[in-house]
Amino acid sequence: MFRKSRNLKYILSLVPGKRRFGTYRFLPLFFCVGGVMEWIMINVRIGRETFYDVYRRKQSEREYQNKIDEGLILLTESKAK
Repeated sequence: MFRKSRNLKYILSLVPGKRRFGTYRFLPLFFCVGGVMEWIMINVRIGRETFYDVYRRKQSEREYQNKIDEGLILLTESKAK
């Protein structure tokens, strides 16, 4: 357990800017990781949908259900012929 901690401390100490920026020296790394995650969520398709396609569909379904609950939309049953 302590051996892994020493290895992690060593790896983190290799990142430059410790005296000048302290722990803030990792911000550019996290910014880039966040940007890559965002790009993947927008552009990478799993099956036929991206993350945002699913998000927009679920958002639309929630809004529609809220309007039904508030009585703004009346559901009428159509008679099948």
